[in-house]
Amino acid sequence: MGFLEILSDVLSIITISLCLILKIPQIINLVKVKSAVGINLYALLLELTSYTIMTCYNYCNNYALLSYMEYPIILVQEIILISLVLKYMGLLGNISFALFGVYLGITGAFMSTLLPKWILSLLAPCCTPVSASSKVVQLLEILRTKNAESISILTWFLSAFTNLTRVFTIYMDSADVTLLVNFSVSVLLSTSIMLSAMYYKHPKKV
Repeated sequence: MGFLEILSDVLSIITISLCLILKIPQIINLVKVKSAVGINLYALLLELTSYTIMTCYNYCNNYALLSYMEYPIILVQEIILISLVLKYMGLLGNISFALFGVYLGITGAFMSTLLPKWILSLLAPCCTPVSASSKVVQLLEILRTKNAESISILTWFLSAFTNLTRVFTIYMDSADVTLLVNFSVSVLLSTSIMLSAMYYKHPKKV
């Protein structure tokens, strides 16, 4: 095994380790302020869709677990985050639980190949615009409200960093163009959200 392969594995382990806590600062911050102002629910749902598709896509293509293990880890945190946002928006109820059940059913159908893999091959390229849209929507929400009090800067820093490491590790593992483009765009947008959150972290009192 050459140096680049070892470096790729080390970066993968670092990425996965950081993703264990990726959304935790955001979750803690949300519980602390008890407000979802500045957080866009649709952006979170788009993120959830993108992470789910990419998890299923990598799993069904038998890619190395180290190259995508962060996805299922982030998914759990994302679901907790969405639940909290729904709670603070007063939207957590029977309908949201029913929709979550539908989500679990569809995800299970993909991963057990009850639904054909070619559907994932069609959906995977869509994850770049979906993921980008989720971040653009969140960025616009911060700029619109000029309030990033509920936003965790650390979460978006970790997002930008882990996406950057994934550009290298994916290139070394499979050089999958779909995945490379997806992570490259995510680096740019996560960095933009982080910088915007830093600027609007303490909104001016009117």
